[in-house]
Amino acid sequence: MHFFTPKRCPNSSKIMYHDKAQAERAAEQSRIERGAELWTYRCQYCGTWHLTSHSPDHAWVHVPLNQQIKPHSRKKGYKPRRK
Repeated sequence: MHFFTPKRCPNSSKIMYHDKAQAERAAEQSRIERGAELWTYRCQYCGTWHLTSHSPDHAWVHVPLNQQIKPHSRKKGYKPRRK
Protein backbone atom coordinates (compact mmCIF):
# COMPACT_ATOMS: atom_id res chain seq x y z
CA MET A 1 0.00 0.00 0.00
CA HIS A 2 1.34 3.44 -0.97
CA PHE A 3 0.75 6.59 1.10
CA PHE A 4 0.89 10.04 -0.45
CA THR A 5 3.53 12.26 1.16
CA PRO A 6 3.00 15.94 0.32
CA LYS A 7 5.92 18.17 -0.63
CA ARG A 8 6.87 20.65 2.07
CA CYS A 9 8.33 24.15 1.91
CA PRO A 10 12.04 24.13 2.86
CA ASN A 11 11.66 27.40 4.83
CA SER A 12 8.40 26.94 6.73
CA SER A 13 7.91 23.13 6.54
CA LYS A 14 4.28 23.72 5.53
CA ILE A 15 2.53 21.68 2.84
CA MET A 16 2.96 23.19 -0.63
CA TYR A 17 -0.22 23.61 -2.75
CA HIS A 18 0.16 24.22 -6.48
CA ASP A 19 -2.62 26.82 -6.74
CA LYS A 20 -5.00 28.82 -4.54
CA ALA A 21 -8.05 26.67 -5.38
CA GLN A 22 -6.28 23.51 -4.22
CA ALA A 23 -5.25 25.20 -0.95
CA GLU A 24 -8.81 26.47 -0.36
CA ARG A 25 -10.19 22.95 -0.89
CA ALA A 26 -7.74 21.65 1.73
CA ALA A 27 -8.79 24.44 4.14
CA GLU A 28 -12.46 23.59 3.62
CA GLN A 29 -11.76 19.88 4.18
CA SER A 30 -9.92 20.74 7.40
CA ARG A 31 -12.87 22.84 8.58
CA ILE A 32 -15.30 19.98 7.91
CA GLU A 33 -13.14 17.22 9.43
CA ARG A 34 -11.53 19.03 12.37
CA GLY A 35 -13.45 22.29 12.76
CA ALA A 36 -10.24 24.27 12.18
CA GLU A 37 -10.60 27.71 10.54
CA LEU A 38 -7.71 28.11 8.09
CA TRP A 39 -6.78 30.74 5.50
CA THR A 40 -4.57 30.55 2.42
CA TYR A 41 -1.58 32.70 1.50
CA ARG A 42 1.17 32.73 -1.10
CA CYS A 43 4.63 31.98 0.31
CA GLN A 44 7.21 34.69 -0.35
CA TYR A 45 10.00 32.11 -0.40
CA CYS A 46 8.81 29.23 -2.56
CA GLY A 47 5.90 30.90 -4.44
CA THR A 48 3.38 28.14 -3.69
CA TRP A 49 0.28 28.36 -1.50
CA HIS A 50 0.15 27.41 2.20
CA LEU A 51 -2.47 27.28 4.96
CA THR A 52 -2.35 29.35 8.12
CA SER A 53 -4.47 29.68 11.26
CA HIS A 54 -3.76 33.43 11.45
CA SER A 55 -6.60 35.60 10.18
CA PRO A 56 -5.68 37.88 7.27
CA ASP A 57 -7.54 40.69 9.10
CA HIS A 58 -4.75 40.72 11.71
CA ALA A 59 -1.88 40.16 9.32
CA TRP A 60 1.58 41.29 10.35
CA VAL A 61 3.11 43.74 7.90
CA HIS A 62 6.89 44.01 7.58
CA VAL A 63 8.21 47.57 7.93
CA PRO A 64 11.85 48.10 6.89
CA LEU A 65 14.17 49.31 9.65
CA ASN A 66 14.81 52.63 7.95
CA GLN A 67 11.07 53.42 7.88
CA GLN A 68 10.15 52.61 11.46
CA ILE A 69 8.99 55.38 13.78
CA LYS A 70 11.86 56.29 16.06
CA PRO A 71 11.14 56.87 19.77
CA HIS A 72 11.38 60.47 20.90
CA SER A 73 13.57 61.47 23.79
CA ARG A 74 11.82 62.55 26.99
CA LYS A 75 14.73 64.68 28.16
CA LYS A 76 13.85 68.16 29.30
CA GLY A 77 14.64 70.70 26.60
CA TYR A 78 14.93 68.08 23.83
CA LYS A 79 14.47 69.47 20.31
CA PRO A 80 14.37 67.03 17.38
CA ARG A 81 16.65 67.76 14.42
CA ARG A 82 15.14 69.26 11.33
CA LYS A 83 15.40 67.22 8.18
